[in-house]
Amino acid sequence: MPHTNRFPSLAAASAALLVCLGGWTGPGACAAAASRLAATPPMGWNDWAHYQCHYTAATILANARELVRTGLAARGYDTVTIDDCWMTVRRDSRGNLQPDPARFPHGMQPVAAAIHALGLKFGIYEDAGYATCGGFAGSGEPRDVPGGAAHFLADARLFASWGVDYLKLDGCNVSQRKGESANDAYRAAYRAESSALRQVHRPIVFSESAPAYFQGEPAWYDVLRWVRGYGQLWREGTDIDTYDAKDPARSRFASVLWNYSYNLPLGRFQTPGNWNDADFIIGGDGGMTLAETRSQLALWSMMSAPLILSSDLGRLTPAAVRILGNRAVLAVDQDPLGRMATLLRRSPSSDVLVKPLRDGHYAVAVLNRGAAALAVRLLPADLGFVGRGCRFDARNLWSGARRPAVAALRADVAAHDTAIWSIRPDGACGAPARIGAITRIVPSPADANQANPDPARYTLCLAAAGAEECAGAAAQTWRVMRNGALRSGDRCLAQRGDQAVLAACRSTAAQVWHYDLLGKLINSASGRCLTGSARGALAVGACGDNLPSQIWSLPNSMTVKE
Repeated sequence: MPHTNRFPSLAAASAALLVCLGGWTGPGACAAAASRLAATPPMGWNDWAHYQCHYTAATILANARELVRTGLAARGYDTVTIDDCWMTVRRDSRGNLQPDPARFPHGMQPVAAAIHALGLKFGIYEDAGYATCGGFAGSGEPRDVPGGAAHFLADARLFASWGVDYLKLDGCNVSQRKGESANDAYRAAYRAESSALRQVHRPIVFSESAPAYFQGEPAWYDVLRWVRGYGQLWREGTDIDTYDAKDPARSRFASVLWNYSYNLPLGRFQTPGNWNDADFIIGGDGGMTLAETRSQLALWSMMSAPLILSSDLGRLTPAAVRILGNRAVLAVDQDPLGRMATLLRRSPSSDVLVKPLRDGHYAVAVLNRGAAALAVRLLPADLGFVGRGCRFDARNLWSGARRPAVAALRADVAAHDTAIWSIRPDGACGAPARIGAITRIVPSPADANQANPDPARYTLCLAAAGAEECAGAAAQTWRVMRNGALRSGDRCLAQRGDQAVLAACRSTAAQVWHYDLLGKLINSASGRCLTGSARGALAVGACGDNLPSQIWSLPNSMTVKE
């Protein structure tokens, strides 16, 4: 099948992206620019999580053919990306990157051509530093000559000549000039790559790894803010657990839960064309049961995350292929609204999520992190629908079973599994309230212990008594009012002196909170920020520079305005 380029014109994409280069100009401008590329979350396959550096051209092409044979390509998994280790340590005499002759004896162009001939797109890996994470030639400034010539434009031209459609730019070994902050050094490197890609007359989706190198640091949120102006998706944290051929059955589900837990609170940074990337889909591979495979696909789809498979596709069971190719679940991920799900509530064993879809439907998911089956019953009010007599048509997206005019969602969810439905509320339901948990991560994401299968222990939920362990209690459910008030039950969060307390709801500035992109809740009366200790009473203090105690995740707006 001849390769069909489904990207729009480069001129339109380049002109729109100009508004974002040189600084963050707001989510609307950057989203409009980025939406010309990756208007929905990218999908495809990458070798890294299964093979690491143990691959050749034959490995890449075998998996490309499997995408087509299994039908996964037809479901949207259409980009094949080669990760680290494809190049040699040194460039050639003209300064060009050289494919490793042992892995790619005929060079890279025949591989790209073969992938395109399958009707797929071709992706490649490079690094913003002087060397890749594996120690191979990078695109960035040289290590020993800070300020020396980088190779971003030359490499972008080479990639375009190969027919590259997707570039993953890692962030190891980025050079810092004297007196330059790491944030500034990374921003300069990724800005240079973005500029180079605009000059090569080929639309290339740009995947950035910059935020992952700041996870757990205050600058993490600043990087998440500026990275949106340069590319279409970004890795913001810990790598997902890789396959171990010496211990193929070793469980990898804890890593899936951790990546989900740090990605979910970042919905405010995401708009269509700008995607938070929670890393690879390893469902169906070694160390993942079928229940866990369902969970990963459902959770990533609820977050509108990129779906990049990274497994030995030839060894996927038919059951795993059916899960990964489930059209209804994939439609939740690819919904054009591109909204990340809201966390309605979190308990020690479960999460309940809801996500608006463009056609007036909503997706609802329940994750069971526990070791025992979980009986689930969700009423319309639990989902934010407060209209009397509210009912909705419901469809189980795993089984396809439909139930009209139900008054509750019910399911028995197996250990490590996730139930997922599509619902359409009837006219009695009215518009849903903006409700859910207000959470804060503690300790920082960099302190994650992936061996611990319960990332909920790192999340605190806002309640009247302060930030406390999430228990799924009614007191931990908040309603974000149109005027900016935060309501729990019949009381509202208010500033009183240096403290934040629950008080009778009144239309006063002390009960109005402004939420900004960096996650701060700023009181309208004082201009000061809601501050939580690790576990304790709430204060209202001077707003700091990305202080972990002042960064909150609020329920996303569930009302869709077309």
